[in-house]
Amino acid sequence: MTPTDPSIHVLILAGGAGTRFWPASRAARPKQLLPLLGGEPLLAATARRVLPLCARGGRAGWERVWIATGQHLVAPTRAALPEVSERRLLVEPAPRNTAPCIGWAAATVARDDPEAVVVVLPSDHHIADVPRFLEALGAAVASAQGGAITTIGVRPTHPETGFGYIEVDEAAGAEGAAPAEPRRVRRFVEKPSRERAAEFVASGRFLWNAGMFIFRAGDMLAAIRAHLPALAAGLDEIDRAAALGPGDEAEAVLRVFPSLPAVSIDHGVMEHVAGLAVVPGDFGWSDVGSWQSAWELADKDERGNSAPAGSVLIDAHGNHVVDLRARAAPDDRRVIALVGVEGLVVVETDDALLIVPRDRAQEVKHAVDELKARGQGRHT
Repeated sequence: MTPTDPSIHVLILAGGAGTRFWPASRAARPKQLLPLLGGEPLLAATARRVLPLCARGGRAGWERVWIATGQHLVAPTRAALPEVSERRLLVEPAPRNTAPCIGWAAATVARDDPEAVVVVLPSDHHIADVPRFLEALGAAVASAQGGAITTIGVRPTHPETGFGYIEVDEAAGAEGAAPAEPRRVRRFVEKPSRERAAEFVASGRFLWNAGMFIFRAGDMLAAIRAHLPALAAGLDEIDRAAALGPGDEAEAVLRVFPSLPAVSIDHGVMEHVAGLAVVPGDFGWSDVGSWQSAWELADKDERGNSAPAGSVLIDAHGNHVVDLRARAAPDDRRVIALVGVEGLVVVETDDALLIVPRDRAQEVKHAVDELKARGQGRHT
């Protein structure tokens, strides 16, 4: 299958609460809507890198890009990615984890073509080597077209305790290898201890689970029917309403979706599917999980600082400085000066200032919790 096959649809999962990148991210502006790595928001970058999968170019490609998001994020999502029409927004009336929205997307695509391949991607990841990524996706699409629900596993570069893992039958190849033929998945493994993660990486049989899933729409619906019958029943009810008209479908979604089982696609389906396949890949993947990750991916000076132009950095090393204040004019920027400090994250917005050591960046969520406890939820 070529990467321009018109039967390929892409579903981008774009919900989220926005705590790990506070104060830049908020409940109404989670990280996929932010230009954390410069340029455009992560959501827009995700869509543009996979657009060649959807069509030969032009407007038709965008007609096969779907965005799953929450009602409170519709306006900022459309602003971040205006090329996607309102008809391609799957607006969840209540958060129910990933299985319901993926099932809903599969059912919607299957109404026109149950053989269509659906590529499910997170909205907030970074890919350094797009051609290699598209190569891996092409192999996964071919696998899915052959009837195997398929995922992409990232070859681990170090023992990481923050990711889930996928075990395969045989070694998945060394870092830097070309995308391999799909392998059979033995099992999914939850986030391991440091010792187990080191064992996983040394064995060569484990891949990071990056949350990417590729399948024919009909195959996913069959798997949901087999392993999540309550979800299948709800999707059938929405389908029956859709056959009556758009208004009936919208009413059914509002009524049915909040009662669907709240379960991830990993736990609800993937861990139970026989013949699940995985394509090993190595394409400079990052989940951009914290301000530490953003610093690692940012352009830096010779002392390891990433900071706005014009910042004063004296005897400063390894700092990440972000100025997100709204400005009336391009030169209306506060001068930021760091003297004699190392390894800090400094983030300024119109209503908040964060200063935290880089190696404690994952603890930013505690500040959000404290603000909520104080009744200052407007800042979160």
